[in-house]
Amino acid sequence: MNKTTSLAFILFVVLISGFVSVNMIEYSNVIYKDEINVLLRKNLELRNNLDEFYKYGIKVNVTMYRPTKYETDSTPNITADGTKIKTTKASEYNFVAVSRNLLERWGGFLKYGDFILIEDAGHKEGVYQVRDTMNPRWVNVVDILESPGTKPYKFQNAQIFKLPWTNKKEEISYNEINK
Repeated sequence: MNKTTSLAFILFVVLISGFVSVNMIEYSNVIYKDEINVLLRKNLELRNNLDEFYKYGIKVNVTMYRPTKYETDSTPNITADGTKIKTTKASEYNFVAVSRNLLERWGGFLKYGDFILIEDAGHKEGVYQVRDTMNPRWVNVVDILESPGTKPYKFQNAQIFKLPWTNKKEEISYNEINK
C-alpha cells in the first residue's frame, strides 16, 4: 500500500467510527430521555417537600467565631463569599457561617446572602446573613461572627428559619436574565 491509500483508509475508518459514535449517542439520548425526565420530576417533588420541611425551621447548635487566623484561615478579613470585613467590627455585621450541610451546593437549603432568623439562642436571637462556611467536620451548626475579645458562647437546639427576603444583587441579575 502506498501512503495515499493508507491515509484514505485511516480517514475512512475515522469517519465511520465517528458516524457510529454519533448515532449511538443519539440513540442513548432517546432511550434515556424519558428516564431523565422522570428523575427530574422526582427531584423537583423532593425539593418541594424539603421546602415545606424547612418552613418549620431546622434545629441547630449556635456557636461563635472570631475573625482570627487561628479560628478561620489565612484571610480572616474575607468571608467564604468574598465579603471583606473589618475584623475589629465583626460583631456589627450580623454575619454567620453555616455548616456545609446547610448550604445548597452541598444539598442544603441556604445560599450565601440569604437571611436567617435564629430562635432559642438566648441573647443572640435575631436576623443574620449567611456569608461564610464552616469546616466540613461540623453538621447542623451556625457560627455567629464576633469581634476579637468576645467571650465564647454556645446554644444547643436553637432553630433557624430562612427568611423570604432577597438580596438586591440577586434580584437585579434575575430580572435582567428573564427580560
